[in-house]
Amino acid sequence: MTQPGADTAAPRPRGGIVQSVKDSLVVARRNLIRMLRIPEMIIFGLIQPIMFVVLFSYVFGGSISVGGSLDSGLYREFLMAGIFAQTVTFATAGAGAGIADDMHKGLIDRFRSLPMARGAVLTGRTLADLVQTSLTIVVLALVALLVGWRIHEGVPKMLAGFGLLLLLGYAFSWIGALIGLSVRTPEAATSGGLIWLFPLTFISTAFVPSSNMPAFLRHIAEWNPFSATVQACRELFGNLPQGYPVPDAWPMQHPVLASVIWSVVIIAVFRTLAVRKYRSAAA
Repeated sequence: MTQPGADTAAPRPRGGIVQSVKDSLVVARRNLIRMLRIPEMIIFGLIQPIMFVVLFSYVFGGSISVGGSLDSGLYREFLMAGIFAQTVTFATAGAGAGIADDMHKGLIDRFRSLPMARGAVLTGRTLADLVQTSLTIVVLALVALLVGWRIHEGVPKMLAGFGLLLLLGYAFSWIGALIGLSVRTPEAATSGGLIWLFPLTFISTAFVPSSNMPAFLRHIAEWNPFSATVQACRELFGNLPQGYPVPDAWPMQHPVLASVIWSVVIIAVFRTLAVRKYRSAAA
């Protein structure tokens, strides 16, 4: 005999890594379809980085010294790794706003009522954001080629550089997921997702060499995880100007390894916190 209320109890999540992967891919597909049906999300996401490329290349390019030279062409190549990294990290705000919007509309509650892996909703969302970020990077790279950016180290290293960028973007999307779960509205998630990104990206080696900064800011910039990825991409793309002084800080001396370590640590910490936040909200 069935106990009272058993038929209305929330279904238990299905376990297993394989099932979790399947559930995550289903959620990712749902988010990708939504993006395709709202193309302005992708279009507006492309406008800002393109504006940064043009503004920094032609407005500031001839006034910032790189490797002792004011050559605007050298600065464009120096700049692009920073613009790429800034673009993938700024996608954090979109990830947070998307999750906050789903919670606000009650979609997350519907997912909770299904027998699916708890982390699948967040993993699916971050995977969909990773696909959108990849498309943005491709378009941005084409624009960069038009303004004079070039790769000098071959295709394998180029792919490795873009891989590091996407890994950083995926890591930061988990920060966005945690922010989206922690606020009440998509507007708050957007503000909360951007307010800390500006100091992170500008107190770095993305746009100017750290040697131009005061001593206390220089140390922050050189140990910034954002700077490690930027420096790694410059090395892999062959965009470090001749005579450019590489700082003595360990992340700047070993940027590829530092970039991977920083990204993996960020994923491990913030995925754990985000999934825990999701589970506590579902309880």
